[in-house]
Amino acid sequence: MNRLIPIILLFFTVSIGAQGKYLTKTGTVTFEASVPSFEEVKATNNNTTAIINTKNGEFAALVLVKGFRFKNALMEEHFNENYAESDQYPKATFKGDISGFSLDKVSNSNTKMTYNGSLTFHGKTKALNGETLNVSKGSDNNLIISGELKLNVADFDIEIPKIVSNKLSREVSVIYEFQLNKK
Repeated sequence: MNRLIPIILLFFTVSIGAQGKYLTKTGTVTFEASVPSFEEVKATNNNTTAIINTKNGEFAALVLVKGFRFKNALMEEHFNENYAESDQYPKATFKGDISGFSLDKVSNSNTKMTYNGSLTFHGKTKALNGETLNVSKGSDNNLIISGELKLNVADFDIEIPKIVSNKLSREVSVIYEFQLNKK
């Protein structure tokens, strides 16, 4: 019996600590830097890790840069070698919080919320303040966080060579969706 008590206490400690956290390792992040009349410059990563602490609204996401898939293998190679330099900068991260987050405010339809935090990519960090995202409850009682933001390549010290400068947008549209399950 004396040995059983520490095991029971450990179990309750672990389960209490895990309450309020939702996680995914299969989130989707898509970016597009296309310009009209030229080949589409678009890639998707379906293996993004994201976690939210529903008690305080803290939110974090991790994207492995080499996980972005393009329609064109050569474009993917150029992205990793020349622009993202993914051997040197293998991941992009976001860390922040959703302002005033409460599970009580979340319903089955999209609830707009604002967030503040910092995005790190290509060795540079950019503050994102007052951006909006959507939060909803899914059919499996999971949380769905989605949204879109615009980023400038100059904010991350990414240089676009003159030879392709008219084929790539300097403003990149990023769309994300995370279906997070209770941890």
